[in-house]
Amino acid sequence: MFYRPADGHGLPHNPFNAIVTPRPIGWISTRGPQGDNLAPYSFFNAAAYTPPQVTFASTGLKDSVTNIRATGVFAVNIVAAAMLHPMSETSAELPPEVDEFAHAGVARAECTAIPCPRVAHAPATLECEVIDILTLRGQNNFLVLGEVVGIHLRDDCLIDGRFDVTTFQPLARMGYRDYAVVRDVFELKRPNEG
Repeated sequence: MFYRPADGHGLPHNPFNAIVTPRPIGWISTRGPQGDNLAPYSFFNAAAYTPPQVTFASTGLKDSVTNIRATGVFAVNIVAAAMLHPMSETSAELPPEVDEFAHAGVARAECTAIPCPRVAHAPATLECEVIDILTLRGQNNFLVLGEVVGIHLRDDCLIDGRFDVTTFQPLARMGYRDYAVVRDVFELKRPNEG
C-alpha cells in the first residue's frame, strides 16, 4: 500500500501514529495566569545533549502552550507505568481554570530552577526554559523547544550510578489508543567501541 497523506489513506483509522512508535510521553506541567496545568504529549523527545534540549508538539492551542508563552518555562515529567490512569485523566479537555493535578489526584511539588509545578513522584522531571515556539503547518500545530536547566531524579531509580528505567517502567504511546510499557532493556555497543 502507498498513499499520499494529502489524499487520505482509505483505512478505518489513520496509521501515521502507529508507524512512528513507540513515542515517549512528555507529561508537561506549567503555571499560568489561571493556575497550574498538567497534560500529556506523545509528540515529545530529547533534541540535543549539550546543552540538554527537549521538544514537544501540541496539536491544537492548548493551555500548556498558552502558559508557556506567558511564563517562558515548563517542566517535563516522565510517566511511569503506575501513573497510566492519572496521566490519562490529565488528557481530559477541561476549562483553563481547572487544575489537572487536583482533577487527577496527582501530587505536586515546586520546581527548583523555574517557577513551575512538577509531578512530585515522577521518576524524573526536566525543568525547562523556552528556546522557541514554532508554528507548524496545519491548523494550530505548535512545536515547543526548551533548554533543560534542572533535572530531578527519583533516588530509587538510580542503580549503580545509572538511571535505570526498569525500576519504574516508562509508558510509551503507540498508535490509535494503544500504549506500551518498557520492561526489558539490553545493551549493544557501537561498532569500534571497546
